[in-house]
Amino acid sequence: MSKKETSHKRYRVEYDREGCIGAAACFAVYKERWVVVDDGKADLIGAPKDPVRQTLVIGADEFEKMKEAAESCPVNVIHIIDEETGERIIGS
Repeated sequence: MSKKETSHKRYRVEYDREGCIGAAACFAVYKERWVVVDDGKADLIGAPKDPVRQTLVIGADEFEKMKEAAESCPVNVIHIIDEETGERIIGS
């Protein structure tokens, strides 16, 4: 895949907020997209606020940092899906 094709790639981040245990690993890795709020759980910055599930589409420029944040989550509640193919890159 060329660099130009990669730069247009989009990924859907699905965050199961209800399952969050407040470890804040995502925040430690990617402070630009994660914040820990009053209830001790993380919120995905830029996603509509929802106490159960938060979803955000990101570009290829954010993929590596978001992947690192998802992989750091001890309860695996951050999932990343390729918008074009539907492939789950992170998460079940």
